[in-house]
Amino acid sequence: MSDKPLAMGRVALTVHDLDRVGDFYQRIVGLHRLRTDGSQLDLGVGDTVLLELRRDPAAQRRSPRDAGLFHTAFLLPSRTDLGAWARHAAATRIPVVGASDHGVSEAIYLADPEGNGVEIYADRPASTWKWHEGMVEMSSDPLDIADLLDRTGAGTWRGFPAGATVGHVHLQVGAIPPAEAFHGGQLGFDITCRYPGGTFYAADGYHHHLATNIWNSRGAAARAEVSTGLADVEIRVGPARLAALLQRVGADRAGVAMPDRVSLRDPWGTAITLVAA
Repeated sequence: MSDKPLAMGRVALTVHDLDRVGDFYQRIVGLHRLRTDGSQLDLGVGDTVLLELRRDPAAQRRSPRDAGLFHTAFLLPSRTDLGAWARHAAATRIPVVGASDHGVSEAIYLADPEGNGVEIYADRPASTWKWHEGMVEMSSDPLDIADLLDRTGAGTWRGFPAGATVGHVHLQVGAIPPAEAFHGGQLGFDITCRYPGGTFYAADGYHHHLATNIWNSRGAAARAEVSTGLADVEIRVGPARLAALLQRVGADRAGVAMPDRVSLRDPWGTAITLVAA
């Protein structure tokens, strides 16, 4: 069914303060400004948009316990790049909120000025990932920062390098069973890992493209129609996968159904758009 490997596209966030949030993603995270019209700012690498910021000062402020975004995870091409970002974070005293060794990857966590979670990570070689009956082992051990810095040289951080992408998006949901029914059933992702209160989903042998958890949001209701935080997640798929999705869910259940894209909402109102690559 999958004629092209699945890949994450751009993530769109609704924000109150476009200038402040935009500065964070450029100066702190390292994304590059691509274009802006005063109400929307597109950030990314080269000519590829990875993050779309939409200004809406009237939007309801999202609570940390609401369904929606847990974090956007930006994937750097190499461990060397992650080390360079870590040195940048240390030199500029970026307020990091966590750092973990997940076995399949090494990750550093922070939050933007409006509370949207951010992960900066690099994958370990796929040959080292441990799989058992279709499930991948992912730990949450402390990241060895000293080793990361010692073994990645002294390269200068100059912003996101070519090849950086959105690696995965982690969502907050109200309950796990309906989340699995949506992402695993309707969207057709494989379930690759389960933690207490969390499930991870992927395609094409990756450890996860999407994840859902109830760690802060157990019992959350559907989101307000217009609120800050996650506005849309774009996923790029091959035409055959897109056609199969549309056949599976039915055109009447897709919010927008066109030959090159299908838009759906999860049970909590979070928008997912699949686009033909």
